[in-house]
Amino acid sequence: MGLLALGTPLPWAEAKQHADYVREHGIDQFLKIWHRLKDRTGDVLLWGDEIEYMVISYDDENKNARLSLRQTEILVDLQQDAERRMKEMPGREACIPVFHPEYGRYMLESTPGMPYGATLEDLLSVEGNMSFRRKLAKSRMKDNEVPVTLTSFPRLGAPGVFTDPYYEPGGDAARSLFLPDEITNPHVRFPTLTANIRRRRGSTVAMNMPLFFDTKTPKPFIDPNINFNRGKFPEDDNVKNAALPDHIYMDAMGFGMGCCCLQITFQACSVSEARRMYDAFVPVGPIMLALTAASPIFRGLLADVDCRWDVIAGSVDDRTPEERGLKPLEHDRFKIPKSRYDSVDCYIYNDVTNRPEYNDTEMPIDQEIKQKLMDDGVDARLANHFAHLFIRDPIVIFEETLTQDDESSSDHFENIQSTNWQTVRFKPPPPGSPIGWRVEFRSMEVQLTDYENAAHAVFIVLLTRAIMNLGLNFYIPISKVDENMHRAHRRDAVNTQKFFFRKDLYSPQPGHACEPAPAVLSSLNGLPAHINLNGTDTNNGSGKENGRSSPIPSCSSHAGSRAQSPTAEPEFGPVEDEYAEFTINEIINGDGKDFPGLMGVVTKYLDTLEIAPEVRKELEKSLQLIRRRADGSLITTATWMRRFVRAHPAYKFDSVISEEINYDLIRALDAIERGELPAPELLPKCYKGSGLRAGADAFRECCGDVMEALP
Repeated sequence: MGLLALGTPLPWAEAKQHADYVREHGIDQFLKIWHRLKDRTGDVLLWGDEIEYMVISYDDENKNARLSLRQTEILVDLQQDAERRMKEMPGREACIPVFHPEYGRYMLESTPGMPYGATLEDLLSVEGNMSFRRKLAKSRMKDNEVPVTLTSFPRLGAPGVFTDPYYEPGGDAARSLFLPDEITNPHVRFPTLTANIRRRRGSTVAMNMPLFFDTKTPKPFIDPNINFNRGKFPEDDNVKNAALPDHIYMDAMGFGMGCCCLQITFQACSVSEARRMYDAFVPVGPIMLALTAASPIFRGLLADVDCRWDVIAGSVDDRTPEERGLKPLEHDRFKIPKSRYDSVDCYIYNDVTNRPEYNDTEMPIDQEIKQKLMDDGVDARLANHFAHLFIRDPIVIFEETLTQDDESSSDHFENIQSTNWQTVRFKPPPPGSPIGWRVEFRSMEVQLTDYENAAHAVFIVLLTRAIMNLGLNFYIPISKVDENMHRAHRRDAVNTQKFFFRKDLYSPQPGHACEPAPAVLSSLNGLPAHINLNGTDTNNGSGKENGRSSPIPSCSSHAGSRAQSPTAEPEFGPVEDEYAEFTINEIINGDGKDFPGLMGVVTKYLDTLEIAPEVRKELEKSLQLIRRRADGSLITTATWMRRFVRAHPAYKFDSVISEEINYDLIRALDAIERGELPAPELLPKCYKGSGLRAGADAFRECCGDVMEALP
């Protein structure tokens, strides 16, 4: 979430009066960035992860696992700890993680102290870095509190006590039947965001996830815990229409933005490479959503889906009835097919391989904004992208920051850009910053263990390098990507669904983005890899880092030509001939015939590098998790949770998760993470658990002194 501005947020009735002003100046701010930095090239590969935790508070006497609402106190302690470490250990900033607030008052977000660099050894430091962050967060918690990387809390909004301390449901911001406003981060941005989404929409948000019907679940299922007659707020009149039978009904932003995820952000070497990387990620998003499925329970009820994405999409859906197509357009400008939190609507790479036929869905755009961008030198594809994002209104406007210097600020641009929460985000450089053009991969659900989260991060990083260096082409129509998103939610989608994917990943090859940057030895979170803890050179004059492999090439290098586009324009056939339906196993591991799979191209890329055997062996520990989740020999977190519930002695096969079941479930998940409860169906034998982690790793080699300084 990053730094949060202080100021006076405008209620929606006032904020909407300034929407056009913010849009206009947001585009002006982007154009200032564009003209300054569109030709910037040569940035090295830097990347980082964001992991979100839930703080769980155990009530052992009553066998209840609750969400601890102590985010503010814990973050203050962590910030003070970081300041002390920086003062006592100057020059070690890269080793000291950063913690941020999130929407839920029970949530923490963590990032590395500095971005990872462009070597394979950086990948070996990821799990150790994540483990240190978890350990550090736990050190600032009470004895009965633990940080758990859980995507969705099973009993959020269920009857009974699910927060510590307890608050009655309701409150003027969300006006929820199930959640108290006190679960929301108290910073003024969050309650204002919650209230303004509701006000702009004209009702409370409404998410209906299909219920999993077990052997004793009543059918039809009419939720007995929905108060259809509360009558406390005007929005209560709509509950009877909003809550669907046979579904799990949720009515507040907290149900979605209170979920946790794993996100990866990459710096590209140029704007062109960033756009190419963005497009390649779009079809991968649904695949990784299905592969990381970890959300089978909502509001204390087993769902017939395994993922969170649709819940979050609904939780911030601020579209009016006209924009949703429920009424004819009269006061609003557009009928908008999707929530502002949803899958990507168009590809943006300016290359002949990005065929117009791929952008085949309804995508309203602001024609005036598009024309303004094109008149100022932005190509049509990127102009379409931003003209579509900017059909949205800014939801939170601070009175004090309404007037800005468009040369030095991008706040108005980010106000709209950063509240279009899509599976992939294209991120221009901030003004006055050394940061380059970036791409954020956003679809994955957070995993239970640091090993799993690190493995998925490593896989995605290696996939980006394979895409760029082997010249891979993943394009399929956006309509098929949307269909894949729907299929990814389905129960056990990894084993039961097929997904659309491109058949030939190598042809035609997209053009190159930029010349390779000079090799940079920036491994281990930005610390020079050839400098040991005492600051002495350990190269031994060899030019290599104690026998470690060379840095990952930073930019495209799959052919001799460095042209922006292939020298000969490819001949295209029907788009329908370019893709087929594959299982997740085939998409990841290949079909054993002509289709190599994503793991196949990663392996091919690694085979082109000179890699020390011990480095390759460690990388394989990460990649084997991805392979085995895809082939079904290891199950997803969602499947494990579902099986645990159905095997619990207190479960009545009625789809209901009681406080006791939830308590035992969270305890079991926590024990698996610490290595105290074996789960061979979920994790490979190499997993030891954070509580049993010992010996050296790449992060400890570099940052052991900082790690040992725990209070």
